Amino acid sequence: MMLQYFENLESGINNAIKENPESASARKRYTIEIARLGKRLYSDTDRKAWAGALVPFDLLNTMGVTSCYAEFMASVLVSTDIGMELLENAEQTGYASDTCGYHRAIIGAAHKCLMPIPEFLISTTSPCTGGQAVLENLARLFKRDLFVIHIPQDESDQSVNFLADQIEDMVEFVANHTGSPLDKNKQCKAIENTNKAREVMSDVYNLAKQVPSPANGRDLSNFGIVMPLFFGTEAAVEIAQFYRDEFKSRINANNSGVPGESLRLMWLQNRIQFKNTLVKMLESEYKAAIVIDELNDITWDPIDPNDPYVGLARRSISSPLHGTAKRRIKHIIELAEAYRIDGAINPCHWGCRQGTGARGLIDSSMKEIGVPVLNLEVDCVDRGNFAEGQLITRIEAFMEMIESHPSPWKK
Repeated sequence: MMLQYFENLESGINNAIKENPESASARKRYTIEIARLGKRLYSDTDRKAWAGALVPFDLLNTMGVTSCYAEFMASVLVSTDIGMELLENAEQTGYASDTCGYHRAIIGAAHKCLMPIPEFLISTTSPCTGGQAVLENLARLFKRDLFVIHIPQDESDQSVNFLADQIEDMVEFVANHTGSPLDKNKQCKAIENTNKAREVMSDVYNLAKQVPSPANGRDLSNFGIVMPLFFGTEAAVEIAQFYRDEFKSRINANNSGVPGESLRLMWLQNRIQFKNTLVKMLESEYKAAIVIDELNDITWDPIDPNDPYVGLARRSISSPLHGTAKRRIKHIIELAEAYRIDGAINPCHWGCRQGTGARGLIDSSMKEIGVPVLNLEVDCVDRGNFAEGQLITRIEAFMEMIESHPSPWKK
């Protein structure tokens, strides 16, 4: 079923581009690569692994392992017609309805035999202990080995070296399960691809800072958290280049992502993963552009292709969702200033301690720089818990407040 879904997704977009070449947007090119990844995950030929969000996918791609973090697949599953059934199935097997919807969807899919059986699993202790628990459950269900990467909370040299040693151990773990050791030449090429993708992604984010921004509310949705799945590959570079070229073209033609942009917004952590009208309403009724998502940022330095483990460790530790709330808030404020935002929307995803636990601190810290925050109590995955009418009412009130609120950047 899911293999057909990804095949249809790829062929549908390719046919649309063939019929109208001018419709070949960067977002469509990006979605085609996601479809190809999905096809590999559900094929009977590729070696595959389920992983945590901060695993160095560059190395797995280099070693011929198709891999993906579980929450990404959950976001795909809930966008299909069977999404609600999977969530209900997880609840029937004992998972409370107020636990994370991403994790309920994955467990429901596994019990419905909709999750491919991997060769092995690799979890990370950050950014989410719930995600680690899901992979532990999948390992038991699939009767497969699980490798756990413990990510330290601080960025000291000792912590970085501790993590780098674990990444090197992970490479040995993968080689033992696949029978194929890491090829050093391929490793160097993969890290060079990662560095090139990093450079171009940085260009994309800098272009999005323009006033008005070339980005609309859909262009870079989930971009910063999905792109790592392609790190190490030429596809990652190509995707980023498509976006850079498209944004440059819009800027040169004086075309903003949202025509007549009048307000600039930041979206914190999770996008709502199923179809809804919120972004369209923001753009059409308020000319509001979501110019930055919290996780769309480069937080790490280029990695040494000849000695990558330390650089890969620093990249994992640098994730905005890893570490203290204080560090996360500092990053959010830096983004607010760089993108000159008028307000921020924070979907406080049900069951997510990382996402909701810091909302009061984020709210008060953003007020200090004159940027209001709208906290939305919402399940970003379970449409059965999505009260769209109530959310629209709250967003309308928030936008009206912003419109009457002096911009913090025009003092």
